[in-house]
Amino acid sequence: MLTGEKIIDEKRQGEAIIVNTPITAKRKLYLESYGCQMNFSDSEIVASILAKEGFESTRDYFSSDLILLNTCSIREKAELTVRNRLRSFNELKKKNPNLLIGVLGCMAERMKESLLEQEKLVDLVVGPDAYRDLPSLIQKVEGGQKSVNVLLSREETYADISPVRLGDNGVSAFISIMRGCDNMCSFCVVPFTRGRERSRNPLSIVAEAKDLVNKGYKEVTLLGQNVDSYRWNISKKGDIQDATIPTTNFAQLLELVAEVSPELRIRFSTSHPKDMTDDVIRSMAKHKNICNYIHLPVQSGNSDVLKRMNRGYTREWYMDRIKSIRNIIPDCAISTDIITGFCDETDFEHQETLSLMQWAEFDYAYMFFYSERPKTLAQRKYEDNVPLITKKQRLQDVIKIQQKNSLSCNQKSIGKTYEVLIEGFSKKSKEMLCGRTTKNAMVVFPKKDLQPGQYVNVLIESCTVGTLIGKVID
Repeated sequence: MLTGEKIIDEKRQGEAIIVNTPITAKRKLYLESYGCQMNFSDSEIVASILAKEGFESTRDYFSSDLILLNTCSIREKAELTVRNRLRSFNELKKKNPNLLIGVLGCMAERMKESLLEQEKLVDLVVGPDAYRDLPSLIQKVEGGQKSVNVLLSREETYADISPVRLGDNGVSAFISIMRGCDNMCSFCVVPFTRGRERSRNPLSIVAEAKDLVNKGYKEVTLLGQNVDSYRWNISKKGDIQDATIPTTNFAQLLELVAEVSPELRIRFSTSHPKDMTDDVIRSMAKHKNICNYIHLPVQSGNSDVLKRMNRGYTREWYMDRIKSIRNIIPDCAISTDIITGFCDETDFEHQETLSLMQWAEFDYAYMFFYSERPKTLAQRKYEDNVPLITKKQRLQDVIKIQQKNSLSCNQKSIGKTYEVLIEGFSKKSKEMLCGRTTKNAMVVFPKKDLQPGQYVNVLIESCTVGTLIGKVID
């Protein structure tokens, strides 16, 4: 699917989300989320915390008492979008002085002073590890004070909070298995906005998966900034682990969740090439309900650029990981992330990215030109010296190859039959349903008398760059 500068199947951006809250609730909450799947998962935690405080959600921000934007700081464009949104909400506040406006998530820590004091766009700013403090922060604002908590934690995982499921299809859900990131990629702000890496108790993750099955969900996505580095020692005491006690790694966690129910599909995101082991791939191959799909960001196809990005692997290492995936799971779909125009990138280095894309034949890709972010290693160490026009041209080169690869991958599916989990109506027609294959390919087909949550076999008859089109067969 081509969306602006990306060929992706992307989660909702900037979408109002509805929370089922007690009918006695009097205050209205309008919650809007931007960015990655982790942000949408965090919004479910926020919704749960505030529902207990008597907040009822609404699609109508004109009638809201509290507006919260869960933000993304990974690219400059995302921040500009949020700023513009905040300005529009402040126009509403001129007519309703009691309206409270807050920013959550990744923009919070980095831009707290600007948003609160300089531009005066918000009343409260809350970082990703401080959501439990929301009720008291709101009270503080209602008492006439600006309110902020952006402290990062070495322990917070929200494992004991039952998220309010915000997805409207009742079929797919997120389970956050870890928080933070220890990978200091030079272009990335995540370690500074989300803190150090910490994993959840696997027993709590399995319990959450069981609860979802009991509620009728058919698919979960295990989330982490780098799921392959998930690690839990059941005897953890502070920051000290007992080396004599067995540790649960990501491959083992995958199997634990897969064994919850054969009817529950398992997906995960995101993997890091330097940490993905063959054990993870073998766990996938062992369980039919672990989807044959891996998102494995490469960022660049040139080893020198990867070194400047501080990615921890080379072109050859990445290619070896692709070979292992295809050796162990021949029919596995693979997607990736690519950044064009990183600091000092030469035309030769760009061409190496293009040649790797042609070799790998990725099913999908998230593609962007480099956007320098404040406080990152790249900003401190390198000059953002590739002209914008060159960045954009190189991005178009990347998009052109990925369009060809995506279409080719989809064309290979024509004539084949896939098991599809129905998610809901197609965006273009209420006469068509849509769902995904184990390879994460979107499929549309006539609705007949079928319902979301059902598994059906679909014969693929045609395709576009981003979608498979078929019919249900017995």
